[in-house]
Amino acid sequence: MIGTRAVCGGKLGLVPAGVWLLCCVLVSRWHGLCGSLLAAVLPLAYAVRARRSRLVRELERAREVAAAAQGVVLRPLPSRLEGIELAGGCLSASRGAALGGDLYEVLATAHGVRAVIGDVRGHGLAAIGTVAAVLGSFREAAHEEPELAGVLRRLDRALRRHLGDDRGEEFVTVLLLEIGPGGEVTALNCGHPWPYRLYEQPLGPALARQTTPGEVLPPLGLFPLPAELPLARCTALRPGDALVLHTDGAEDARDAHGTFFPLRHALGEAAGSGPIIPAAVVAAVRTAVLRHTGGRLADDIALVALRNDRCPLPASFTPRVKRTSLR
Repeated sequence: MIGTRAVCGGKLGLVPAGVWLLCCVLVSRWHGLCGSLLAAVLPLAYAVRARRSRLVRELERAREVAAAAQGVVLRPLPSRLEGIELAGGCLSASRGAALGGDLYEVLATAHGVRAVIGDVRGHGLAAIGTVAAVLGSFREAAHEEPELAGVLRRLDRALRRHLGDDRGEEFVTVLLLEIGPGGEVTALNCGHPWPYRLYEQPLGPALARQTTPGEVLPPLGLFPLPAELPLARCTALRPGDALVLHTDGAEDARDAHGTFFPLRHALGEAAGSGPIIPAAVVAAVRTAVLRHTGGRLADDIALVALRNDRCPLPASFTPRVKRTSLR
């Protein structure tokens, strides 16, 4: 009996020991496989992480370059020029880019307050060179040319020099405006949307209406300018009223259902009741566009608001009438 139990007990005792030994072998082999996998995967993971860090740094540098370019090319507008209160702003459709293909500038000159707004075909960093060429030419010509037509011809020549022989289908829409001392407004339009006019009301919210004062020429860069330029004469800007210049990205912005952004309605709400404040109008429309689109813009957007903050001139004042240059 004792021998039988001993033998049986010994055999039964060998079973757990064998299972334990088999498990040890399997675990050892598994650990060896894991070790091999880790040895192969870890260097790759470190390389991916390092590359990701480099890409993040490069993106940050690109944003810094874009911000620097914006500060040099598209300078912040002053809050006031020769009795005109003003504000401007841009939204870029390119993620990570502070500057797109839209441009604007407002200058006080001996010939009146002159403004330009334009839209370069395309957007992002590739359009900065064209934006710089057009704005650089405007900043000189606006002071030197007595007629608005002369300014437009200077912009056209500068753009053609910049594009050279490989211009292809590159073009720029441009709207030039001049506001005289009596609030009289003249304009030249090359394929650009006409501005909206905000009328300050004694009671209730401001009224927003789009102006259509004259003929529209083709965008600059596509065709030579005609010998005679159609200078549009707009209704004088009364003290308290404002003009809002914009690029077509504002009216073409859509929501997830394809509904266009209601710019005229948004301008009326942004102006509100009481005095029209250009900076508040630009900020409110910017917020409304981002809310409407969910932050997904298909095109760049630029806005410039100009409010006549001058005192009414005496009835005896007669504004100087200019003739259109035929150069």
